[in-house]
Amino acid sequence: MSTQADEVVVYTRPGCPYSMLLRLGMRRTGLQHTEVDIWQDPEAAAFVRSVADGNETVPTVTIAGTAMVNPSTQQVMAAVAQHAPHLLPASDAKPRRLGLRRQPPSE
Repeated sequence: MSTQADEVVVYTRPGCPYSMLLRLGMRRTGLQHTEVDIWQDPEAAAFVRSVADGNETVPTVTIAGTAMVNPSTQQVMAAVAQHAPHLLPASDAKPRRLGLRRQPPSE
């Protein structure tokens, strides 16, 4: 079983556009993470308030015990590289591209 010290945890809540953007970015990188809904977990909400100046600001991310409030995907990846490089996706794994594919023009 993993502990918070050896994982990436994303604290979020339903409908948050910033959380959705971060989730999308993290899926593209292939970074494994655990998501926690602060509206369903009072302890998680209390933790977020403790690191976000009393606010329930999401996304809040912990990487190997280091908290980041509303980080970008790039900031998350840099923090993982610094604090928990063993959690980075395998270098031979290609990140998934999400979005629409352009169709070549028909002749």
